[in-house]
Amino acid sequence: MTEWNGKKYWLIGASEGLGRALALQLSRAGVEVYASARSEDRLNDLVDELPAKAHAVPCDVSDLDSIRAAAETVGDVDGVIYLAGVYWPMKPAEIDPEKMATMGDINLNGAMRVVGVMVPKFVARGSGHLVLTGSLSGFRGLPGAVGYGASKAGVMSLAETLHADLRKTGVRVQLVNPGFIRTRLTDKNDFSMPFLMEPEDAATEIFEHMNSARFARSFPRVFSWMFRIANLLPDWAYFRIVG
Repeated sequence: MTEWNGKKYWLIGASEGLGRALALQLSRAGVEVYASARSEDRLNDLVDELPAKAHAVPCDVSDLDSIRAAAETVGDVDGVIYLAGVYWPMKPAEIDPEKMATMGDINLNGAMRVVGVMVPKFVARGSGHLVLTGSLSGFRGLPGAVGYGASKAGVMSLAETLHADLRKTGVRVQLVNPGFIRTRLTDKNDFSMPFLMEPEDAATEIFEHMNSARFARSFPRVFSWMFRIANLLPDWAYFRIVG
C-alpha cells in the first residue's frame, strides 16, 4: 500500500466525471492535487471542494507549450495521471474527419506530449509514477468505435512500451482500461451499455490499482473477460461475432 498523505500528483482531465471523482478520492487520502483541464472555472470549483491542499492548473493537452508551462507550475510531483479524453460514436459512413482527428490528438497525442515532458524528469531523478488511461475498446476493433478505439489502443501500447523500458527503474508505469462509465461522453451513446459504472466506482477501481504493484487493470472485471477472450479468437471468428 502507498502512503498517500503528503504526496503530490498532477491529474490531467480533472474537471469532469471520472477525473473529478478521482481527484476527490486522492484528496481525501491526503494527496496534494494539481488539477488540470482547459476550463479554469470548473477547476476552481473542484479545488474549492477538495479537502486537502489543491491547485488549479489550466492546461490544453493539444498544445505542447501549454503542457510545458503547466509542468513548470506543477514542479516536482510524485506522479502524473492522464485522464484527458474526448469521444464521439461514429460509423464509417458518418466519419467526421475533424472529430476523428481530435480523438487522436487529445486521447493519444496529448498523452504522448505529457509523457515527453514528464517522463525524462522522472528518469533523471530515479522516481515517479505515471498512470495512463486506455479502454476496453482498445483491445480489438469494435463497430462504431472508429477513431476512439484506435486512440485508446495507442495509449495502451504507449503504456506497455514505457513499462517495458522502465520497470526495473524507480519509475512506475500503470495502465487502467475502463469499460462504460456514466459521463458526458457516454451520454452521447444511443445503445445499451453493459456494466455501466458510476464515476465514483470507476475512480475507486483506479485508486485501488494505484495502490497495487500490478501494471494493468481492466474493469469491470467480468465485462473485461469478454475483451480478453476476444484477443484469443482468430480473425474469422472474431469478426463473424462483432461484424
